[in-house]
Amino acid sequence: MPTVTVGKPLGVARQGPVWAATPIPSLAVLECVVNISEGRQRDAVDGLAAACGPVLLDVHTDADHHRSVLTLAGAPDVVTEAALALARAAVERINISDHAGVHPRLGAADVVPFVPLDVGPSAGATVRARRLQVAGEVARTWGQRVAEELGVPVFLYGSADPQGRSLPELRREAFRGRRPDFGPGDPHPTAGAMAVGARPILVALNCELSADDGGRSLDADLAVARSVARAVRERDGGLPGVRALGFELASKGRAQVSMNLVDLAATGVETACEAVRREAQRHGRSVTAVELVGLLPAAELERCSPEFVDWSGLSPDQTIEARLGAAGSG
Repeated sequence: MPTVTVGKPLGVARQGPVWAATPIPSLAVLECVVNISEGRQRDAVDGLAAACGPVLLDVHTDADHHRSVLTLAGAPDVVTEAALALARAAVERINISDHAGVHPRLGAADVVPFVPLDVGPSAGATVRARRLQVAGEVARTWGQRVAEELGVPVFLYGSADPQGRSLPELRREAFRGRRPDFGPGDPHPTAGAMAVGARPILVALNCELSADDGGRSLDADLAVARSVARAVRERDGGLPGVRALGFELASKGRAQVSMNLVDLAATGVETACEAVRREAQRHGRSVTAVELVGLLPAAELERCSPEFVDWSGLSPDQTIEARLGAAGSG
């Protein structure tokens, strides 16, 4: 596999320990799934996407969440530079002080995880662990660089954090007993702060629930969504590797269960969605739509039953491998 470096420019060491190039001997393909706190102005999202260049594989935008998820993947040196360009554009264009959306957020460029893609089930545990460790090193170098260049506080999580703290832990603790790992000690006045991490592949899904036929307010629908989320998420005794929250969708007059599946070997897409479906039925509701946020691995789609794929509307075009192939042939 090729050896690439992270620095500015990548592959060329700058003076001092912050900018010293970090060798990446074991990553061929790196993914970066940047969560941006803008989901309502199409021209703004288009401008942010344009900053990413050819490694941009997917843009998912949600007005109720007031959030966009941009998936980048390719050679590590190109991806890290594209992620920096995107973060810079977000800091310059987004004012988090007047932001209103149902999704929790820290800042304009809210969450920046780096994911080693060449780590499949065929790789041994040692190889997977090493590549994730390398992705953590990339994330730390990138986080230190972005904090210094953009003046935005950076908090590390996952394999980038020496303590291995999770993103939910980071959200709870940031500026509340936990200081940033890099950058200023207080939030940027317009760009807030940034969570930078490294993690294995996850799948993000939203399950939209049917509205209450009794004509009650959206509050009742939201209460059901939150109850379903509690039932399926790991921290409350639900499915392993499932993080879930209930959100209202004011634009649709409905509610949704929003999930991150962080351990696909333990709980896959079909298992998680079927659990939401069953729990919703207990409350007299149904799942009316399944929305994929970003992309998913082809292997995860392949393990889903044909009946589930047909019902959910997921397709091979939504896989990481398909988009990488299309980008390579373009």
